[in-house]
Amino acid sequence: MHALPTRAVTAICHALQEQIEHGLLPPGSKLPAERKLSDVFDTTRITLREALVQLEAQGLIYREERRGWFVAPERLTYDLIERSHFHAMVRDQGRVPATELLSARLQPAAAAICARLRLPALSSVIQICRLRRIDGRAVLYAEHYLNPEYFPGILEHDLGQSLTEIYARHYAIHYGRVCFEILPTALPAAAASALKVSPGSAGLHITRVNSDQNGRLIDCDLEYWRHDAIRIRADAG
Repeated sequence: MHALPTRAVTAICHALQEQIEHGLLPPGSKLPAERKLSDVFDTTRITLREALVQLEAQGLIYREERRGWFVAPERLTYDLIERSHFHAMVRDQGRVPATELLSARLQPAAAAICARLRLPALSSVIQICRLRRIDGRAVLYAEHYLNPEYFPGILEHDLGQSLTEIYARHYAIHYGRVCFEILPTALPAAAASALKVSPGSAGLHITRVNSDQNGRLIDCDLEYWRHDAIRIRADAG
């Protein structure tokens, strides 16, 4: 009894994918409203929504709350081996980066952060929360946790800039060893709100624990990416 709806979903997915691949629906363009698309494909909103969700899972389109559906731009290549920072990585790929500071404060460290930075119980950390955009599109919500011992006065700096550059320029600190942990995730409320998606939407969670050139654990980054925004690459050569 489900053969016809399933066939309809497949047909809608194929038609929209073909339009995207041939450039008739270019990256970043807004799809017609769901009601209009339902009329175009002569189907129900339920069947149409199933097709759109499947295309979203493939990373071809994305939805923003209260704004509708859009064609996903080209993914950013995130190279784990190359030592770079967000703004440089985005610019090097011909895109336009932007960073918005959401909050920055000294606070008690959660147990998981204490463990990652090897801090004693009841330690304080500097938490910096930022939203990062590529070509105007919000793609990354990041929480940075810094050991305050190594960064006195950092809250007085412009934290919309690259932390990598602030570390080098004002503290003579450069990244040494970096440990990555990458997991698919359901976006937590703070990340979903910043990225304008529903809580629990699919995302990619990257944890970076960073040591400096002297081997000291200096910070930990918790990155929450839109799942369609990046591709991960590591060429160990």
